[in-house]
Amino acid sequence: MDKGLKLFTSTPTTVLQTCTLLFSLKKEPIKSFLVLMDSYGNSPKGVLSQTEIPTYAAQQGILTIIPLLATGSTYFGSDRASLQSLRDIVHMVVARYQLQGKAFFIGGFSIGGTCALKYAELTVQENDPIKPSAVFAINSPLDWERYYKGAKRVVRLSDQVQVNKEVFYMIERIEKEANGTPKTALENYYNFSPYSFSDTTQKAVKNLINTPLMIVTEPEIQWWLEERGYDLSYNNITDHAAMINELQRLGNKNAVLITTTNKGYRKSDNTRHPNSWSIAEPVHLIKWLMAQ
Repeated sequence: MDKGLKLFTSTPTTVLQTCTLLFSLKKEPIKSFLVLMDSYGNSPKGVLSQTEIPTYAAQQGILTIIPLLATGSTYFGSDRASLQSLRDIVHMVVARYQLQGKAFFIGGFSIGGTCALKYAELTVQENDPIKPSAVFAINSPLDWERYYKGAKRVVRLSDQVQVNKEVFYMIERIEKEANGTPKTALENYYNFSPYSFSDTTQKAVKNLINTPLMIVTEPEIQWWLEERGYDLSYNNITDHAAMINELQRLGNKNAVLITTTNKGYRKSDNTRHPNSWSIAEPVHLIKWLMAQ
């Protein structure tokens, strides 16, 4: 780790269970702050082993908060309990470090990005006094109706013995969180999805018309076909392109889709995987945030 940076874990409280903060030790005042959300099942410190985003952000004078929500590492991201916990953390950090009026950025990887986008939407929808200045997501599922139907199709087309256990888990988890299937509880899917292809009212995405948004994705359909047997129906790129397209058509001139090729590798063994933190280039991402 850079010697000019300090890393510590806060003392657990009822609001802030575990929150890793990375910040610059330079004498310059904090310019802005970034909340960085990790994927399902991971810990805040794990982020530091997979990406240089927190380190580079801190070098630019950006206070970086990597929280573990009250709902734990297996959080669903866009469920109300997780979002409430995230709000509590954001408001507490702003008060504790006197960040009122500072630029606020939020983003994350996989489920973390799902959480970040939904949180940004709700801050607008509910007129929260602390709204993100810009938001980003790295290969995140955005449309839970699409995801659910894609997962069911994976099971239907495959020998169940060969289907990744994660697919079965996600089907059950989505049904639990939505209190039903798309056929029985479609409105619930609309309410906790950052984007919904079939929602012609565009209820969720309209909240982000004035918010700069970047989605970074590495579709690599050949890899998914060969390694998992998944086609585009179970690939998050369908959500990403559709959401950015709708936002641009609604007038958001700062809605950006970044697609990469052969950037996805997981540390420390450098395993090839398109769904990785590494597809987001830290310097480019932080400079984009700071320019908003």
